[in-house]
Amino acid sequence: MSEGFIRFVRELYDEPSAPIPLHAPVMGDLEKQRVNEAIDSTFVSSVGAFVTQFEQDVARFVGAKYAVATVNGTAALHAALLVAGVQPGDRVLTQSLSFIATCNAIHYARAEPVFVDVAADTLGMDPRALRDWLERHAEVRSDGHAYGRTDGCRIRACVPMHTLGHPTRIAAIAAICAEFGLVLIEDAAESLGSFVGERHTGTFGRLGVFSFNGNKVVTTGGGGMIVTDDEDLAIRAKHLTTTAKKPHLWAFEHDEVGFNYRLPNLNAAFGVAQMDRLPDLLASKRSVAEAYRQWSDATGWDFVTEPRAADHEARSNYWLNALRLADEAARDDFLAETNRAGVMTRPLWTPMHRLPMYAACPRGALPVTEQLAATVVNVPSSARGDGLA
Repeated sequence: MSEGFIRFVRELYDEPSAPIPLHAPVMGDLEKQRVNEAIDSTFVSSVGAFVTQFEQDVARFVGAKYAVATVNGTAALHAALLVAGVQPGDRVLTQSLSFIATCNAIHYARAEPVFVDVAADTLGMDPRALRDWLERHAEVRSDGHAYGRTDGCRIRACVPMHTLGHPTRIAAIAAICAEFGLVLIEDAAESLGSFVGERHTGTFGRLGVFSFNGNKVVTTGGGGMIVTDDEDLAIRAKHLTTTAKKPHLWAFEHDEVGFNYRLPNLNAAFGVAQMDRLPDLLASKRSVAEAYRQWSDATGWDFVTEPRAADHEARSNYWLNALRLADEAARDDFLAETNRAGVMTRPLWTPMHRLPMYAACPRGALPVTEQLAATVVNVPSSARGDGLA
């Protein structure tokens, strides 16, 4: 059943026999030049001009006032939860259909994830499921915070994810968070270059988080970023992620337990070069997605397109392209056939509520999560190199 798909992908990437990865970075002389400049400066660790420039470049691109670079996206999300006021014992609403870093960061903050369902068209948190859970289980008290109706546990924050780069219905989620007194923190790790209307993902909540792992649209090898319009939160995030060290010419004074989460200057230099080529990367990835869409329309396959509806005008970066298969058996056959042929494909993540460490967490009904996990596969999505060197 997969022979036609395999032929199409090999033609798409002009690669008749070699293995085709799921998502490879595009890099060249520009990245080498910037990294060499960082080496020549002798500032190769967490202090240097490229860290500041990378923060400014990302903030400018997404339309945020402030950005704080971190060593990876998980660290950025952990720090964002802490500066947002999440405390041990709090609950944080999120989605089960996510990479494990989302839940791990909540756990690092010693809070408890609560899982609500996702929408079939966005693959991200469904605002209807969010509202349903809150109306069933939460009450807003006089302090403006939401608490569990039966156990009084504080429900502090909400962390939706823009799955595979497709923007979720974040405006509706933001409105619900405001109504119930929740801090909205967007897991925009996969969505650099994705918009709802004219507004970039990651800028609808008090904080947003991006990842620059090696498989992302823009990579620094490993890296993350917190964005916010709140100056106090930005200052606190930078302080907390630099071991909570107080500014001083020579003394090592720390005023709380902090984290060594800052991005090295070498990685930031690489990221500065990548940001210069971001418009071309996004254009190339959109052309790859359009090729998949046209092929799927012609062959009867079900390609996952950016969500478009009267209530949600979204533009995706198409970080990872995906197909929907008929059922779990068809999915597994497809995965086996394509990977044997050297065309890398992957299922979506195992839903968090199925993992042993998160199986006991509170959750609503998750029928769409289960259905998507059983039928959706990611397919090769690298930007093509033409015009990107």
